Amino acid sequence: MSEKIAWVTDTSALIDETFIKKYNIYIFPINIIFDGVALRETVDISQTEFYNTMRKSKKLPSTSTPIYGEMVQLYQQLKNEGYTCAIAVHPSRLLSNTYESSMNAAKEVGLPLYAIDSKIVSYPMMKMLEKGIHLFQAGVRVEEIVTALELMADRAELTGIPANLTQLHKSGRVPGIAAFIGNLLNLKIIVSFQNGRVGLLEKVRTIKRAKNFVVDYLRQQLELSKIDEVAVIHCNNEADATEWKEELQNLFPSIHFLILPISACIAVHTGEGTIGLSWVRE
Repeated sequence: MSEKIAWVTDTSALIDETFIKKYNIYIFPINIIFDGVALRETVDISQTEFYNTMRKSKKLPSTSTPIYGEMVQLYQQLKNEGYTCAIAVHPSRLLSNTYESSMNAAKEVGLPLYAIDSKIVSYPMMKMLEKGIHLFQAGVRVEEIVTALELMADRAELTGIPANLTQLHKSGRVPGIAAFIGNLLNLKIIVSFQNGRVGLLEKVRTIKRAKNFVVDYLRQQLELSKIDEVAVIHCNNEADATEWKEELQNLFPSIHFLILPISACIAVHTGEGTIGLSWVRE
């Protein structure tokens, strides 16, 4: 019997509608919590509404995993529609419980699920889905697709310059910044995903130096592996992202650069104005 695969992810990937419709992707919305009220990202609150609300809020928002009952409901729907299994790409298990919730929900309804720990968020998750779908269309077996996507997770990179270090410190997502929290206003830090965790790469005095550090890091990666595409990612900072993209395109003419917004559930921790680069090494 040929497989009928459902492709699943969540809003930490923040995939656009064109991609969703092209590949028929199913999305679990992560919850953004303002003053005790949980709002499903992209369903109950848009990106614009999120930033407007966060600016006005006296208390920083928080996040929580997708509603478990809705996850069960979707997997039951997929099973009823004749899908033989699902492949779900979720954010790092070390930062989110979405992976485990997804696994449990599929198990509850008896739908075989291959859950991929992307060890990251954002752009690489989209690329994993795209790669998996292309492999399936080429006739590759499900188990081999899963292996290929797990290997991709080990080659995914996301390096960012958070805009709000106080917000990042309170989120607890990056160990080590407490040591210089009193000096935050005078510093820019560079963070990166390493084996599923967010780590501090460097701290500098200006945004220009921070960007130069990220560019140098990209150069180092290019000496080790081929990189065809790089995403300039941002939290409601498209103007700076566009300017940086143009600079990068001149520096690296062989690379295709694109601009992608970061999910609100990430902006909760890094702050509006955050910018960075993300890619998957060949």
